[in-house]
Amino acid sequence: MIVRRTVLRLTVTYTAIQLALYALVAIGVYAFVTGTFDYDSVRGDGVAAVTGVDAGFAHLRTGLVLCFAVLAVVVPFLSYAMARRALRPLQASYAAQQRFVDDASHEFRTPLSILQAEIELALSRPRTPAEYVRVLDGALDEVVGLTTLTGDLLLLARGSSAELSDAFEVLSLASVARAALARSGQTGPDRPIVAIEAADDVLVTGSHELLTRAVGNLIDNAIRHTPTTGTITITLAHGPDTSTIRVADTGAGMSPDEQRRAFDRFWRADEARSQPGHGLGLPLVQQIATAHGGHATLTDTPGGGTTASLVLPRHTRQH
Repeated sequence: MIVRRTVLRLTVTYTAIQLALYALVAIGVYAFVTGTFDYDSVRGDGVAAVTGVDAGFAHLRTGLVLCFAVLAVVVPFLSYAMARRALRPLQASYAAQQRFVDDASHEFRTPLSILQAEIELALSRPRTPAEYVRVLDGALDEVVGLTTLTGDLLLLARGSSAELSDAFEVLSLASVARAALARSGQTGPDRPIVAIEAADDVLVTGSHELLTRAVGNLIDNAIRHTPTTGTITITLAHGPDTSTIRVADTGAGMSPDEQRRAFDRFWRADEARSQPGHGLGLPLVQQIATAHGGHATLTDTPGGGTTASLVLPRHTRQH
């Protein structure tokens, strides 16, 4: 409804502006022609000549009026098309925002409902200390999840790359990978083997905290979808203009459609819905990569699995 009203208002505005401009041009043309015409040069030729000039001016007026009438019919349709085209990005952004709000509301509603149900159950009758501890542990897990979700949503809402790049510095991708792996805290005998391969020191310009968060999300996803007998390899590479960090797992892999939709906010594959998460990990990675002037991709791992790549502009040492 808002978009429709805006389109109508823009159509009226565009129409009024174009018709007013044409009217001003037509009046200017007619005034110029009649004002600069030399009547004295034709009066010597007789009344017929003057009459012919007057007839010419009449034809000019008629032509200008007819053109205005035609434009009065055509311009509204052109203005409507222009208004629709001008508002197309805004309409798409508004629709995406509505979907985002709806999905976020759903993601908040589930843990809040769990919290309410557990607290109400705990208060329904006197409980033992152990039972209260169990309820509080469950509530704490939900609060931690809500805190993470809130932070992710706030980071996603900061769409300005300039705002995210305030604290950029030259840093090593190897140090980012090590920090992300240490922060994940998901290594152990019941986890797949994670190895970092860094032949050379790969440098980029960016935020250590944000890039650690992005690489950590890639590692967490890989661990979540890789069996304990599998392996995860973190590889660093660079080209003439780019630096790349790849996280390759030997899990079940993803279909082309899943790879394409994996960066959509709140989207989760069917087999991943039973696992913890909100579907914001990879969208955050893409958001951080974009803020650094790069991008994130998903491809198949040779032999099975998925390879997530974070491609960033390479930092060139200044001599």
